[in-house]
Amino acid sequence: MLDHLPALQVIVPLISAPVCMLVTRAVWAWRIATAVSIAAFAMAVLLAREVSSKGVLSYHLGGWVPPLGIEYRIDHLSAYILIIVAATASITMIAAHKSIGQEVADRKSGLFYSAYLLCLTGLLGIVATGDAFNIFVFLEISSLSSYALIAMGRDRRALTASYQYLIMGTIGATFILIGVGLLYMLTGTLNIMDLQQRIPAVIGSRTLHAAFAFLTAGVSLKIALFPLHLWLPNAYAYAPSMMTVFLSATATKVSLYVLFRFFFGLFSPEVSFEYFYLGKILLPLSIVAILTASFIAIFQDNIKRMLAYSSVAQIGYMTLGIGLGTQAGSIASLVYLLNHALIKGGLFLAIACVVFRIQSVQLEDFNGLGRRMPWTMSAILLLGLGLIGVPLTAGFISKWYILSAAIEQDRWLSAIVILGGSLLAILYVWKIVEHAYFRPSPNPARDIPATREAPLTMLVPLWLLVAGNFYLGLDTSFSAGFADTAMRAFFP
Repeated sequence: MLDHLPALQVIVPLISAPVCMLVTRAVWAWRIATAVSIAAFAMAVLLAREVSSKGVLSYHLGGWVPPLGIEYRIDHLSAYILIIVAATASITMIAAHKSIGQEVADRKSGLFYSAYLLCLTGLLGIVATGDAFNIFVFLEISSLSSYALIAMGRDRRALTASYQYLIMGTIGATFILIGVGLLYMLTGTLNIMDLQQRIPAVIGSRTLHAAFAFLTAGVSLKIALFPLHLWLPNAYAYAPSMMTVFLSATATKVSLYVLFRFFFGLFSPEVSFEYFYLGKILLPLSIVAILTASFIAIFQDNIKRMLAYSSVAQIGYMTLGIGLGTQAGSIASLVYLLNHALIKGGLFLAIACVVFRIQSVQLEDFNGLGRRMPWTMSAILLLGLGLIGVPLTAGFISKWYILSAAIEQDRWLSAIVILGGSLLAILYVWKIVEHAYFRPSPNPARDIPATREAPLTMLVPLWLLVAGNFYLGLDTSFSAGFADTAMRAFFP
């Protein structure tokens, strides 16, 4: 069975998706989705152990040897991202039942969980496959299901957000497909390892330049790199609350994995940064993203939109690390990727707890909430410290690694921007804290009693993420250790 884990990682959620549509009760659809998510996490952990002990795992679909056949290839980078995606999926589904029951009509529950499993299939498939065209295929599976999931939000604006995401996502996917097609026309192969060996022989080709340009634009759209981020704030703000948790912690992170896989694996770092000047694209856009998105977040009254713009800024930190073009910068980005998935997923889960009780994400409705929902608001406060980068939190480790990598290259402007972004984060996190703890409730006579906290099924996963925020701030053996090993393959 262990030999087939790379394929089972993708197949199990894929064949479970239609089962959720066939069950008649919402609770059974949720149980199936939760069980599959936990199984995916268990398989991801087993794959990580196998990779750590045996090295890269290569699985040949149908017994066809690559590059003729399709290969699933799990290395340290793949195993690292698989754990992030599957762990997020498990925590999201454990907490999702009551929230989804409130925000999604019962008649749509089966469709919701089916679309969720398809989205999970696509994300896991992107990470597991070693074929460039299959990355596009799985990217579309995850994107199409994401559009449907966002559209199920109870606010009518969810339809507009989904449509906007569809248009932008389709453009990005088309660019990626054109880039992959040009590479196939040039080299005659789609296997990533085979492409890596053949590209140096055609390095001067204009077709290769065009392919690199299309791939850069397409991946930038998918990761919501400023200024191609316009789909993200509305998608996060109007999707069902638990879907925002899942997408914020996985979708852009897997797209960043695609950036690593294309520009560090398919192309080498030397080719990407010294020949195609990728750093000159990523660094300026990352700096603008950190400052602009953080500044916009300060003025948001819808907290989900505030955190969405914060995500655009945090993506800027990750692409800044990549844009440095060094092993240290790339390790920093991978560490940041994991820690941001944990912190931002936790913040959106806390917001889901609030929405479950007060049915609002407007800042003014958070007045006095620190006394009415003390556990939830304490979690927001502690995770907010991680988002700012306060010592002892995972966020501090992330920003320390990015800052160290920038200073190592004498990128003093980048270092100043990293610190400035943290100061701006204090301002929008403080707005939530101020309203929750220092402003009275507008209707104290009608306050929800203090015992009316979110259900334990939502609070326990939330506090697991809070604990993870501090654990990864103290012990970096997994995050930094795995990231370091993964990057050694690209920076020999």
